Amino acid sequence: MRELTRLRRQVSTWERVSKRLDDAIELASMDDESLADEMRQELNALSRVVDRLQFQALFSGRYDDQDALLAIHAGAGGTEAQDWAQMLQRMFIRWAEGHEMQVEVLDESPGDEAGIKSTLMAVRGADFPYGRLKSERGVHRLVRISPYDSSSRRHTSFAKVELWPDVAEDIEIEILESDLRIDRFRASGAGGQHVQKNETAIRITHLPSGIVVSCQNQRSLVQNQETAMKILKAQLFDLERRKQEEEMLRLKGEDVDAGWGNQIRSYVMHPYRMVKDHRTDHEVGNVQSVLDGALDGFMEAYLKDILGAEPPQAAPAKAEG
Repeated sequence: MRELTRLRRQVSTWERVSKRLDDAIELASMDDESLADEMRQELNALSRVVDRLQFQALFSGRYDDQDALLAIHAGAGGTEAQDWAQMLQRMFIRWAEGHEMQVEVLDESPGDEAGIKSTLMAVRGADFPYGRLKSERGVHRLVRISPYDSSSRRHTSFAKVELWPDVAEDIEIEILESDLRIDRFRASGAGGQHVQKNETAIRITHLPSGIVVSCQNQRSLVQNQETAMKILKAQLFDLERRKQEEEMLRLKGEDVDAGWGNQIRSYVMHPYRMVKDHRTDHEVGNVQSVLDGALDGFMEAYLKDILGAEPPQAAPAKAEG
């Protein structure tokens, strides 16, 4: 049903554009000088629509229109890094809300004094969640005057973002029960009385791969275990996909970047203010707007860079006749 909804929305968008183009052509064929202003406005509006559709055409990956599982892990640095991880969590939630996407926090480990050590979120919606968030996979670096340092010194913090397409329900992966170690424990953090007093949280370790997933935000043990198994399937699927891609690169003789996963973007709040993506050189001076979810510029620059696409250029509208 989710796939059907996505396809219907895409088809209806093109049908609406086709209808508007037919109407504009019919209006132009009337050769009425008094309609020039109206035609100019419609041409400008259609140019913007075409630009948007041209950008959407960049989402050509197999799973770009799928929902996404996004994880954030605080790097070395204690409270500073844990606070930075929570800032990133807020940034992605604000971005998703701006695109009318739903975010569900599936698992979260609170920090020792502030922030979070790690979190796992499901991002769901119709606006290419996985395709857009691909640009965010990697290490994010923050430079600022620490609010936790009594001497007000400048600190550098790191947090890692991981991403998988949420395709667990669409794939078949055989997981042997003997390959799993399942631990049950009491949920930490906010929750109702039932969540706090009973062992409803679940941690599943896949022994052959070493992958560990956990879920504690559902009310019952059964719900948490079902969610954790879906997450495990998605991660095993992504692991196999990456192995196949690496093998293809090796067969083609291409070099694999050994530094991939290192710092992809810097958020500098002192001594100057700037957010810069080190892969595309796209930068923004308004750091706060980015932390409030203004990520589209970075995502578009990344997609155009990896696909070798030129930014769409809208031709100026001209009224004739």
